[in-house]
Amino acid sequence: MRIRRKPWARPELLASSFYIENPTEYKGKWHKLFGNGRPIHIELGCGKGGFISQLAPANPNINYMALDIKSEMLGLAKRKLEQAYKEKKLPAVNIKIMWQDIERIDLLLDSSDIVDRIYINFCNPWPKKSQKKKRLTHTRQLMKYKKFLKQGGEIWFKTDDDGLFEETLEYLKEADFTVEYITYDLHDSGFEPNYTTEHELMFLQQGSKIKFLIAKNA
Repeated sequence: MRIRRKPWARPELLASSFYIENPTEYKGKWHKLFGNGRPIHIELGCGKGGFISQLAPANPNINYMALDIKSEMLGLAKRKLEQAYKEKKLPAVNIKIMWQDIERIDLLLDSSDIVDRIYINFCNPWPKKSQKKKRLTHTRQLMKYKKFLKQGGEIWFKTDDDGLFEETLEYLKEADFTVEYITYDLHDSGFEPNYTTEHELMFLQQGSKIKFLIAKNA
């Protein structure tokens, strides 16, 4: 997604209590940083924060990490998170946001950083054959996630893209994940809770059906 430069974003992030400026310095230390023994869930590619700003304040007994590659996006996510926690009258102590190239996530987490769940929402489908290895659900990436996703841990994946969804099912098999739940029309499935993203609302308005699955790390 293209987004205009926002000069205010970086200064606001640096002043935020839940923004991590150099996240790779905490590799192997994320549980210690949160300091409460609660499970960690991660959103890969949080964008403007529409999803995580609903999820994290609603689940204060879970620690959340939200990653994106654009400071402008993180700045918007930071503002949405602040507003969401303010509305619930809660401190934003169970959320950390950070800049990270997700293709190089092995620089951020290792087997000491046990994660219970990964959220991947409407990632770039990279439709060209030469680009597919860039997909966040590609087998190459899934094998990186397995280094820190606990046995029995889950990936929750949403997309509007039919090709990406079908090929992700193959990637999951190759990486020894088991699909526990699948729907080709999330909003007609009755599945709850479903926290909608900005992309999700846009695709719904366009008449697209949202595909969703939960895969377990075998």
